[in-house]
Amino acid sequence: MADAHEADMFVLFGGTGDLARRMLLPSLYFLDADGFLPEGFRILASARAAMSRDAFVAEVRKSLAERAPAEGINPDAWARFSARLDYVSCDATRAEGVESLKAPLAGARRAIFYLALSPSLYGRVCMALGGADLVGPETRIVLEKPIGRDLESSRVINAAVGEFFAEERIFRIDHYLGKETVQNLIALRFANSLFEPLWNNLTIDHVQITVAETEGVGDRWGYYDEYGALRDMVQNHMLQLLCLVAMEPPSDMEPDSLRNEKVKVLRSLRRFTRAEAQNNSVRGQYGAGMAGGEPAAAYETERGQETGTETFVALRADIDNWRWAGVPFFLRTGKRLPERRTQIAIQFKPVPHSIFDGPAKADLTPNRLVIDLQPDEDIELTLMNKSPGLSQGGMRLQSMPLSLSLLRAYSGPGARRRIAYERLLLDVVHGARALFVRRDEVEEAWRWIDGVAEAWREAGMTPKPYAAGSWGPAGAFALIERSERAWND
Repeated sequence: MADAHEADMFVLFGGTGDLARRMLLPSLYFLDADGFLPEGFRILASARAAMSRDAFVAEVRKSLAERAPAEGINPDAWARFSARLDYVSCDATRAEGVESLKAPLAGARRAIFYLALSPSLYGRVCMALGGADLVGPETRIVLEKPIGRDLESSRVINAAVGEFFAEERIFRIDHYLGKETVQNLIALRFANSLFEPLWNNLTIDHVQITVAETEGVGDRWGYYDEYGALRDMVQNHMLQLLCLVAMEPPSDMEPDSLRNEKVKVLRSLRRFTRAEAQNNSVRGQYGAGMAGGEPAAAYETERGQETGTETFVALRADIDNWRWAGVPFFLRTGKRLPERRTQIAIQFKPVPHSIFDGPAKADLTPNRLVIDLQPDEDIELTLMNKSPGLSQGGMRLQSMPLSLSLLRAYSGPGARRRIAYERLLLDVVHGARALFVRRDEVEEAWRWIDGVAEAWREAGMTPKPYAAGSWGPAGAFALIERSERAWND
């Protein structure tokens, strides 16, 4: 029996772009190969480039070959998937340009428009689709981040999209929310009685969120020079992770129940002042150095001129509510860092009194819960344990990990690590909205980010240099060490 909310058409604007080639089309193929796409579901890619359907299908096959598991592309799955594909060249920013979509869309009742385009085009594309009468009451639209560059531009984009699409038909996507470990954070917190009584300022000392990248900006400097690390990473990915860690238990798993709690966290974030910016944040920009054993150029060399864009941000965020009062959240993100890592580290407080003496007292360290999102997905809780063996100097202790490694648990024959977009695209097909970002979430996040950027301007804070391949400017270490803590490196 067909799902009453199941979509029957997927229109991909920017269908020849990098995101479509590397992530979206492979994700749709894998969903189809696993039997998740509805019968009769069609995929129409569109871009300005003139291209025949056969040429487009050949390009998709080439992209899939790069993402397919060791056994390669399944012939039956490819035959079924390729039959779903079509391509139309058009200018999606003009009503007369999207007229060419009418014939392929004929008969589609619940179409999905996926805008893998620059956010600056979202309003114009929606106006073109509306002007061509291609938006129906059940049409959905998917928007890639960032939604704007600040609160004002975000409101303009949201208003333009909202003129043609109701809020429940708008799916603002953040691919981090499709990662298994991010979703598992919800299960970890709310499906286990062990953690929730401890998830507060009585037992947690601080939280660290790190999103580290080894790559430089490369040829993306045109985009990056406008946004920088604060707007590119902190506003969406990092604040979403912070919200999932910090939110109150929702009443159920309904989309608005989850999103209401995330909005409460964003509204509780302490606003930055000039003094707080100087004491609780660091901006950096990578210079020349070594990355992966190879010489790496400075950002300004890649850019071709001097620029005040930050490629590294570290800051302390405080959540002013009863659960988290006094618990600092340390956020750190940057490019050209020593390793690729996305991690949430939840540091518990030490035991209130140690009964141990001698060497065991020195061995005692607080418990820590570390949630790794990439490169490997893992959840690890470190506990104190007696060191095995005999000792004349008294008991010795050591920290031992309890691991919920998805890589180890699901690495049998035929296992494949899913692309984060697979979960999200499947939810769009079925109209499930829990893992997507609501308009007020986006705007509250921008409100806080704008406050940080304004405090930087008032304080005259410019990016401090750091060598490519290092963990950022020295100030990033001083930021956390001032509170007698250290990064989880």
